[in-house]
Amino acid sequence: MKNYSDFFTIKRLWIALIVSLVLSFSALLYLGGQIYQKAPPIPNAVQIINGDVVYSKQDIKDGQNIWQTIGGMQQGSIWGHGGYLAPDWSADWLHREALSLLSIIKSNGFYLNNKRQTREAHKITLRDEMRTNTYNNITGVVTISQDRASAIVETQRHYIDLYTSNKQKYQQLREDYAFPIKMILDEEKARKLSAFFFWSAWAASTNRPGDDITYTSNWPHEPLIGNTPPPSVLLWSIISIFLLLAGIGGIVWYYASQFDKWRQNSEPEQGIATADFIENNKVTPSMKATAKYFWVVTALFVSQVLLGIITAHYAVDGQGLYGIDIANYIPYVVTRTWHTQLAVFWIATAWLATGLYVAPLISGHEPRFQRFGVNFLFFSLLLIVVGSFAGQWLAVNGFIEDLTLNFWFGHQGYEYIDLGRFWQIYLFIGLLLWVVLLLRALIPAFKDKNLKSLLFVVVLATVSIGLLYAAGFMWGKNTNLSIIEYWRWWVVHLWVEGVFEVFATAIISVLFVRMGLLRTSVATTMVIFTTIIFLGGGVLGTLHHLYWSGTPISVMAVGASFSALEVVPLVVIGFEAYNHKKLENQQTWQENYHWPFMFFSAVLFWNLVGAGLFGFLINPPIALYYMQGLNITANHGHAALFGVYGMLGLGLMLYAMRGLTDIKQWDTKLLKITFWSLNIGLAMMTFLSLLPQGLWQTYQSISQSYVSARSVEFMQSDIMHALVWARVPGDTVFAVGVFAFAWFVFKAFIVKK
Repeated sequence: MKNYSDFFTIKRLWIALIVSLVLSFSALLYLGGQIYQKAPPIPNAVQIINGDVVYSKQDIKDGQNIWQTIGGMQQGSIWGHGGYLAPDWSADWLHREALSLLSIIKSNGFYLNNKRQTREAHKITLRDEMRTNTYNNITGVVTISQDRASAIVETQRHYIDLYTSNKQKYQQLREDYAFPIKMILDEEKARKLSAFFFWSAWAASTNRPGDDITYTSNWPHEPLIGNTPPPSVLLWSIISIFLLLAGIGGIVWYYASQFDKWRQNSEPEQGIATADFIENNKVTPSMKATAKYFWVVTALFVSQVLLGIITAHYAVDGQGLYGIDIANYIPYVVTRTWHTQLAVFWIATAWLATGLYVAPLISGHEPRFQRFGVNFLFFSLLLIVVGSFAGQWLAVNGFIEDLTLNFWFGHQGYEYIDLGRFWQIYLFIGLLLWVVLLLRALIPAFKDKNLKSLLFVVVLATVSIGLLYAAGFMWGKNTNLSIIEYWRWWVVHLWVEGVFEVFATAIISVLFVRMGLLRTSVATTMVIFTTIIFLGGGVLGTLHHLYWSGTPISVMAVGASFSALEVVPLVVIGFEAYNHKKLENQQTWQENYHWPFMFFSAVLFWNLVGAGLFGFLINPPIALYYMQGLNITANHGHAALFGVYGMLGLGLMLYAMRGLTDIKQWDTKLLKITFWSLNIGLAMMTFLSLLPQGLWQTYQSISQSYVSARSVEFMQSDIMHALVWARVPGDTVFAVGVFAFAWFVFKAFIVKK
């Protein structure tokens, strides 16, 4: 009867998971359809009342492609997505055009009885001019006045000079923005780039048809044209907080009701295993072949951190590093591109390699040609990294001028998916090969009926990892940016933050069962339940990245509500930490897994702090309205990406190294230095530098305007410079941990006593 009860509970959880996923993805796809229909249109022409064309549709599309070629989101941002050192080009253009048009309005000689009334009348005229939607659905033409055309031409002149001029004024600005020295555009390309910047600002300043808010829901904060938070932003922020508190109450009640049951029944029926099961399992040829993956993971990890140090230093020395003129070789846009991509590459490689290692370990089966497949995949992944990085370097340094060639082999310009489309396709094929390799090694494990449900979660996550990356193919070279952003976050949020975490959780649980540490029924129940609550909020929580990306208010409503629910499971992280601790030190052989367990525990801490606290700090619409694209976002990104996914990758890697190396040769002192240096260094980096930078910028954004918080005057101020330099102690401590880890790996694999 007890087994039947357990089965019935698991069956109900599977039903709940399937229903949850079907409903969540159906809603996500439906809202995606709304984004397609209501995205800010790219006009066939922007023309003056007299018929003269200022910009054509092709100008805007070419401008978008040119922006991609020179680094896209890695050199400044659009609608708040991208780098933090150069301006947000949408907000920057909007502010400059508004100032120029206001000056023209003033010069037209329109005056009232007193100066105050005159100033207000001028501002009202400006707002009416810029916010009125003159897009004609039939002709596809945006019509503007001669005054606005003059303001656009004047604003355009600034960008043409910025990207083409050698004048001292613009040279200094280029240095402050950390532009590549060699990146000089011709005037026609700079004009087309300006057309794209204009369009992104037009969407941010023009009211939707029949509405009084802009296509970007009045983002950015720009008092000049009346861009302030609309009522819907405040309403859905309040609702999101309400749902968060309700969700916390529900999850705490559920955990409390189940706590005693799990505590009493978590151990295997025969008790905790008395021997390490790896000692009795042969390391197969394909498992041995994964060792090279972990060497590469270590090399990429070290490289990523070094590039991060250089990238951060560009904020105070736009063209060098302590007097070394490195911008001639690896400019800021390249170091930032490689830094962000390497984070994904090394973490994903650690997880993929662990999957290849543990699949034969779990099943006890080595499929034919498995080693060949593992080796082939390794060299393919290596080629993708080297090839995509080379293409990005060539594009940014002006060696790839053809826009189509750049799209396929150069720099796509979209953060975290910067690699050219050819390399993107190659990586997708590699992921499918990984799925095949893992599943063919894992399938024999299904003979164990007790493991079936748990293994099905692994299979579901494995297949999802392969297929979800294909969302990155849903846009082309000239796709509307709102639509690109929708699909890009499928990859960044659902692929990186969603299914990979489910995969890791399920794999760890299977290993705990195989190790004789956890009862199968309890592990299965916990994994499926965790998957439900994480993906239940996480799938639709993807939309919180899209509040200001030209999407309708319905996207904000759903995104705000479900992103709040993403935080809910993190409040019971102490329960998970208790479970982890309970599994340790019950048998002497478990000492072999002390450090992998320590890194898994660190994941729980940073899940609460980095993903939970720092994540919810920016998730409510009213908060993100002022914070998007500021360093407070970088604070969340560093703490969550490395603190959660990086620590998890290192923990999984150490688990695999347990079987690939002689644990007696492990230098545990180096691991201790690694663990504490990485955690303390990351905490110092966030709390001493990134968080204060972000809060100071947020104050400026609220009190003045968004553009002022991103302006060169603010970013190059003494306070911001001091806060950037405050990263040095944390970066130094963190770097000690990185190099200690690299030395540990070298000694574990190579050095013989």
